Amino acid sequence: MEEVSSTPSLLERKAHHAEPTLSVLKSKLQRSLSCSATRVRSTLSGFFPVVRWLPKYKLREYVWGDAMSGLIVGIILVPQAIAYCLLAGVEPIYGLYTSFYANIIYFLMGTSRHVSVGIFSLMSLMVGQVVYREVFLAGFDLNEDSPGVPEFNGSFINLTTHTVEIMGVQCGKECYAISVAAALTLLAGIYQVLMAVFRLGFVSVYLSAPMLDGFATGASFTILTVQAKYLLGLKIPRHQGYGTVVVTWFNIFANIHKTNMCDLITSAICIIVLVAGKEIQERYKDRLKIPLPTELVVVAGATLASHFGDLNHQYGTSVSGHIPTGFIPPQVPSLSLMSRVALDAIPLAVISFAFTVSLSEMFAKKNGYTVRPNQEMFAIGCCNIIPSFFHCFTTSAALAKTMVKDSTGCQTQVSSLISALVILLVLLFFAPFFHALQKCVLACIIIVSLRGALRKFKDFPAKWRASRNDAVVWLVTVSATALIRVELGLVVGITFSMICVIYKTQNPKVSLLGRAGDSDLYEDVEEYQNLVPPNRVRVFRFQAPLYYANKDTFLKALYQAVGVTPFLEMTRRKKAEKKAKKMSLTQAQTNGDANHGDVVVALLQGLELDFHTIIVDCSAIPFIDSAGMAAFKGLLKEFKQIGVEVVLACCNASIIDTLQKGHFFGKGGKDMNKMLFHTVHHAVLHTNIQQPDKSTEDSAL
Repeated sequence: MEEVSSTPSLLERKAHHAEPTLSVLKSKLQRSLSCSATRVRSTLSGFFPVVRWLPKYKLREYVWGDAMSGLIVGIILVPQAIAYCLLAGVEPIYGLYTSFYANIIYFLMGTSRHVSVGIFSLMSLMVGQVVYREVFLAGFDLNEDSPGVPEFNGSFINLTTHTVEIMGVQCGKECYAISVAAALTLLAGIYQVLMAVFRLGFVSVYLSAPMLDGFATGASFTILTVQAKYLLGLKIPRHQGYGTVVVTWFNIFANIHKTNMCDLITSAICIIVLVAGKEIQERYKDRLKIPLPTELVVVAGATLASHFGDLNHQYGTSVSGHIPTGFIPPQVPSLSLMSRVALDAIPLAVISFAFTVSLSEMFAKKNGYTVRPNQEMFAIGCCNIIPSFFHCFTTSAALAKTMVKDSTGCQTQVSSLISALVILLVLLFFAPFFHALQKCVLACIIIVSLRGALRKFKDFPAKWRASRNDAVVWLVTVSATALIRVELGLVVGITFSMICVIYKTQNPKVSLLGRAGDSDLYEDVEEYQNLVPPNRVRVFRFQAPLYYANKDTFLKALYQAVGVTPFLEMTRRKKAEKKAKKMSLTQAQTNGDANHGDVVVALLQGLELDFHTIIVDCSAIPFIDSAGMAAFKGLLKEFKQIGVEVVLACCNASIIDTLQKGHFFGKGGKDMNKMLFHTVHHAVLHTNIQQPDKSTEDSAL
């Protein structure tokens, strides 16, 4: 028999500080609420990181990269800002405002050097869902070419038909749409700031990567669907309610005979040019120092063609219409509208914050610096709160533009300021030139930008091979987002992801362990070859937390693994004992009293189990709750009744603390050295000493 090593069965725990008393907590609260000039300065510099890094700006080293990346992103932003307004259901000027203010505020408050904050297709789609719903409920015609002449009255772009009063002002359709978007954006920003104040960033951990990926892919398919009508020049109102994708495609095919051939030909040409530009960019990205401004070229060329060809009057194509220069005076978002969109702002806030924080951390890690996630939440919250007073809608970090900044030599947040200046030039001087730009061109820009997300469908087989669970989460989220509704897709994705986690903990991997040769290594006998189970000992491993939801699964799995259910074993033994006594009594009456006890002993010896100890390997159990501890106690009691000892091995400190508080080891922990071991091998050696091999005893007798 092997000798137990000299290592103590249990290591001595360090003494931990007691939990803070009320007086300690009170003093900490007083210090946190104290006010001093130094504390105020530190707080303000924390809210506005620009005051920390801007004085250290290395002009000669950084300015070229920042200027180049800011200029390129600004050029990309202009056509996208105009195009994504189709998704948001507002006029093009508001997309330019949104991108301008978001870049300025992030320059002041952001901690990431590379993130590009501004208009984003997914956010625009979610805003548009709410805007179109409220516009419809307010009694406006959802047909984008409904009668009414656009007018710019110095405060809003308005229509001279049906109006609704908001805060004492008569609002037309376009005015009402941006009022809804601004109210929604203000609430989303407030939610994000509150999340930062109360440090609720942990919410993002429930947004798994497959779920977010599936949500973005499903939303991309929805975006493609709602933009398809522009490619054909069809006048179809956006569907309100569930099943937007199905209903919209049905309406498109029902009205396919009304296709505007001018829009169709323009769309085909634009898509060919845009896709060719993207393919050239991807194929020769190592040789091209800057991205090709394909979108800007397409917008400029299409605008000139539409203007000089008079396509709007000659062929009835839909155009962007008048885009005013300058800025609209600020206005407080409508409080009456906020109550209507309060719930809609929650998913917007969560998704916007999740994308921004994840992108900032990803690119910070790539480029060797750190960001402050809580400050990022403050920054994106302010990027929504402040612009909402200037007729803007919800913003977020955008992956494509962030990658452009990173690949074009961006060094600091100064690049965001350069991008804002580019948009400012368009707002002040060039906006009216986009009057004749066809909406189908904008739709082409949006659809081609979705190539990356839509390509995820090709990756599904690889996802399935890598992890079936992740693949199913992705597929369910895509289906719910595309076929039901975008907001519900997010809820379904989160819920299904959590159900999958719970299912895993309730159906974990369990195994019996065997020893590898003469080493002290014990592993799963079903997974590895040449493993030998310890003699008359069963080593059981449970690979999940042990808590109220899976305690019964734990017990059933252990009974099945060792081949014994204590209750049934006790019943079997009692029946066998009765049978043995009856047989003994019959034999005694027939042959006399001699040797009748030998019959009972012989029968009962045949009922003995082939193991005397169960070792529960807790190395894969991260935590237990009171129900889990009760399961351990019940296990110990049940197997003790049939002569089997149960001991624990490889418990982490938190499990040990939970068991001690529940008096699992007896009062004062008097039985801890007999029931708890740091390694499986130590437990095996201990049990062999306490209960030597029966075959050895029999031979000795």
